[in-house]
Amino acid sequence: MSLPEARKGLFKSLAEAVFGAEAKLAAAWAAGAHRRLFKAQWALKPEPEWFDHRLDLYWQWLADRNPLWLERGVFGSLALKGGDVLELACGDGFNARNFYSLRSRRVIACDFDPTAVSAAQQNNPAPNVEFRLADIRTQMPQGQFENIVWDAAIEHFTPDEIASIMANIKARLAPGGVLSGYTLVEVQGGAKHLQAHEYEFRDMQDLHRFLAPHFSTVKVFETVYASRHNLYFWASDGAIPFAPDWPHQYPRPTV
Repeated sequence: MSLPEARKGLFKSLAEAVFGAEAKLAAAWAAGAHRRLFKAQWALKPEPEWFDHRLDLYWQWLADRNPLWLERGVFGSLALKGGDVLELACGDGFNARNFYSLRSRRVIACDFDPTAVSAAQQNNPAPNVEFRLADIRTQMPQGQFENIVWDAAIEHFTPDEIASIMANIKARLAPGGVLSGYTLVEVQGGAKHLQAHEYEFRDMQDLHRFLAPHFSTVKVFETVYASRHNLYFWASDGAIPFAPDWPHQYPRPTV
């Protein structure tokens, strides 16, 4: 090895050591800061109705080694068709930015909580994402959408409200459009995961009965962790992911 090459190798090793130490220190500081933020948001009353997913990204995922928080974006993305997306009760907008916007022409993401919309606009902006303040019971955005996402929110509504919202969803889905989403199974004994939840589902069949009156094809599936029993769904009058007539090549967003 020549002297210049040796110097380059030494510089590379030193740079990796310095920046590696910096990265380790930054990761530890970020994890601690987000753990403290979690306690401020959830240990002090009142509890929020939305979750800041930076807590997962920088702290909780690494601490718990539990990937369930990413499943929602992944399974929702499988149903994307490349056109316009409406996300209902978007919370902090993490999935709108980091999952749906990358493979869709446009995303309209709405929530009734002004603090959630403000956080979404500040922390998760993207050129093709529009965050709106709207109560989906009375102010669901108008339009035709190839995908509607109702993620981690259906449990915040009563059965009667779910039925009404479902009818409005159906009116806004383009032909062959797909509704996707996530919810969770109630704790044994009927206790709620959060006080803000109006209705938690007993099992897959309980969720299926809310979707089947509105769609010819409904798929409900589950993942089970020690901390949570998750339910996911796809519903459409056309094809859904992994069906024989679902495209094998997912389309790129149309411009």
